[in-house]
Amino acid sequence: MLQFLKEMMDFKFLLTLSTLIGLFSLLKTLVVILRWAWGSFLRPKKDLKKYGSWAVVTGPTDGIGKATTFQLAREGLNLVLIGRNPAKLSSVSSEVQERFAGVKVRSIVCDFAKDLENGIKRIEQGIKDLDVGILINNVGTTYPFAMFLHEVDEKLMESVIGVNVVGTTKVTHVVLQGMVERKRGAIVNIGSGASSVLPSYPLVTIYSATKG
Repeated sequence: MLQFLKEMMDFKFLLTLSTLIGLFSLLKTLVVILRWAWGSFLRPKKDLKKYGSWAVVTGPTDGIGKATTFQLAREGLNLVLIGRNPAKLSSVSSEVQERFAGVKVRSIVCDFAKDLENGIKRIEQGIKDLDVGILINNVGTTYPFAMFLHEVDEKLMESVIGVNVVGTTKVTHVVLQGMVERKRGAIVNIGSGASSVLPSYPLVTIYSATKG
C-alpha cells in the first residue's frame, strides 16, 4: 500500500512538472506570436520622414533590398542606391522614378568585395549635401554552395567578411556622422535566419557569424 501511494505521488509530481513545462512553452510561443503580430500589423505606423528626407540602401537591385527600396519610395523618401552593377542600379532607379513621382534617386557604384576604399569615397562625396535619415545595410554575400569551415579558402573567407562586416561597418561610419550632427536617424541591418533559426549551422559558419 505504501509503495502504491509513493508511486502515485511520484506520478502526480511528474504530471505537475510536465504540465508546468508545457504551459511555459505555450506561453513562450504565445509571446513570440504576439510580438510578431504587434510589429507586423498592430504597431502604429511611423513617419519615416521625421528622420530625414533621404534614405541610403545598399544592395538595392534584387530581393529584400529591392523590395525595401520600393517601400521607402512609397513612403515618399528620396533614395541613394549603392551597388556594384551600374546597369542594375540604373534599371532600379528608372523603375522607382516611373512608379513614384517626385522621388529623387542617386546611384553610387561600390563593389564591396573588390574596390571598397574607392567606393566609400564615392559614397562620402555622394551624400555629403543630403539630409540622410535612414540607412538600410542590406548588402551581403555568402558561399557559392554549402561547405564546412575548413573547406573555405582564404579568398572566399576574406570576401564574405569584407562585404558583410567591413563594408557594412564603413558605410555605417560614413552615414552615421551626418546623423549624429543632425541628432536624428535610423539604421537597419538586414541579417539572416542562418544565424538564428539554425544557430551554429556548420555549413555556412562564416556567413552566419557575419549576418547575426
